[in-house]
Amino acid sequence: MTVNPIELQKALGGVGYPADKQQILDQAKQHGAGQDIIDALGALPDKSYDSPADVNKEVSQEGR
Repeated sequence: MTVNPIELQKALGGVGYPADKQQILDQAKQHGAGQDIIDALGALPDKSYDSPADVNKEVSQEGR
């Protein structure tokens, strides 16, 4: 799954880190993220993320 990193970062705006998967998903939904972003975030491992870069790295690994 290929996700536009700019759109991903827009969707993550306002997330307070560290954040868990559910907090990240909730924030993305509040920002009106597209279904591709929601799907990518939903596929993330259920753990705590320290920064948007951590989320982006994990999403890009999932997309391989």
